[in-house]
Amino acid sequence: MSDKSAKSDHSGSDETPIEDAAIIAATQRWVERAVIGLNLCPFARIPFAEQRVRFRVSPARNEDALLADLYEELKVLHATDPLICETTLLVHPGVLTDFLDYNDFLDAADAVVLALGLEGELQIASFHPDYRFADSAEDALENYTNRSPYPMLHLLREASIERAVASIADSDDIYRRNIETLRRLGMDGWRALWRDGNAA
Repeated sequence: MSDKSAKSDHSGSDETPIEDAAIIAATQRWVERAVIGLNLCPFARIPFAEQRVRFRVSPARNEDALLADLYEELKVLHATDPLICETTLLVHPGVLTDFLDYNDFLDAADAVVLALGLEGELQIASFHPDYRFADSAEDALENYTNRSPYPMLHLLREASIERAVASIADSDDIYRRNIETLRRLGMDGWRALWRDGNAA
């Protein structure tokens, strides 16, 4: 796997294959323009700006290999000082490209957290190019709050989530506000985010 910090170079160094560097760059652009730029997650800006977001590209081509990578990344995150690494995005472009398969896999991913004895310490959030909330239409704009360039597993520290939520009067308001933001933006506005030269 390849890893890069939040603001590192993506020119294809000896440490990171060009293909992986491009995947990381696209993921970082999504974080900058959508997650932070649209304020979909009010907790993301600071760790990203402080280069405390770990980006990993998994070479996995099957679920077992991805579970092994997830196992290792959970251990790394748990063992790392949050002042160095707050959170990890494990991107897996070669497996679980079908959203239904990805959605089914999430139970197995949560089981890895349990097997490591990390329940209550770490959790996994889900992002996918074809993400679809239950009972929502396939093209509903609210799905885009969780639509990333590639399938990925977001590894989060529960203590960090609890601190962030405690600072907000109504945490459910984040979801409602995100839907309103995307509806105001519209599909044309969403597509415009990804045009060359556009920055959040």
